[in-house]
Amino acid sequence: LKLILNKKNDTTTKMAAPMSNVDEIRDRVILGEFGVKNVHTTDYPGNYPGYDDTWDLEKFKKVIDIVHSDENTLEFDMSGTDAAIANAFRRILLAEVPTMAIEKVFIYNNTSIIQDEILALRLGLVPIKADPRLFEYRNPEDQEGTEIDTIQLQLKVKCTRNPRAPKDSSDPKELYLNHMVYSGDIKWLPIGNQADVFADAKIGPVHGDILLAQLRPGQELDIVMHCVKGIGKDHAKFSPVATAREQAERLKRCFSPGVIEIQNVNGRKVAKIVDSRLDTCSREVLRHDDLKNLVKLGRVRDYFIFSVESTGILPPDVLVTEAINVLISKGQKFLTELDTAEMD
Repeated sequence: LKLILNKKNDTTTKMAAPMSNVDEIRDRVILGEFGVKNVHTTDYPGNYPGYDDTWDLEKFKKVIDIVHSDENTLEFDMSGTDAAIANAFRRILLAEVPTMAIEKVFIYNNTSIIQDEILALRLGLVPIKADPRLFEYRNPEDQEGTEIDTIQLQLKVKCTRNPRAPKDSSDPKELYLNHMVYSGDIKWLPIGNQADVFADAKIGPVHGDILLAQLRPGQELDIVMHCVKGIGKDHAKFSPVATAREQAERLKRCFSPGVIEIQNVNGRKVAKIVDSRLDTCSREVLRHDDLKNLVKLGRVRDYFIFSVESTGILPPDVLVTEAINVLISKGQKFLTELDTAEMD
């Protein structure tokens, strides 16, 4: 994102020099009041005399710059590449990196007030911590799973009265035992040799505090679940990421929090850009007649900000690596199809 203030007044100051028309057309997407300019890529080889736009492998290897990384989130910048590549990467992260999720729910007993179908849906959306790279895709025609393609889980909970509850208490937490059913109550039932192979894997729900149902004395749940390998393109429950997104006082309020701060310079209030990464390009500032001519909004065409938040099934750096592998396999498949067409 690039913000340019091109005139001074009591609350703003000049922040950047204007770019040449050619550089602006090549590198910037301009956000206007009634439209967006320069949305199409034009910097292909030979289109601009004096510019070397030939594809360079070594340059392409440097397109990713990691900004922040922890156990569940990864933020990185992707620059110097086309929007189609960045968007393909985003879509692969959302829909084509495989995970393990609950697919079949066998309800042997459900005396809670939640209908079987609703309970099965809630269970299917619970993220399961299991490395999908260690499993095979299950054949849809197979009625019974095996140790190489299925994880078996069990949820068995019965609510009873607490014999030690105070007589004058009305709090369910004191009156009942096991009246709140959480994802942490789901237990792993190894199939075949899984107990030995995955002894250190700690297979089960990623989060143990997801509320599934509430029970009262006499009500119980007895459920067996089968987890299989799948991708988000088939169902959202297989998606491994929570998000994958590319990201004077009145002037300050026109932008996302943290983008602009007001500083006091020689007794004057001056607007300063402190973090343009936080801006969402809402164009709110263009609604104000006294501000819209003082600000120029633009985005660097080949610069994309990725924030990858894992659901906890796999670390975000592993998800990014797997997405790259999927993109590579797609490219290889496309080249193979071209070779086959030429032979025909």
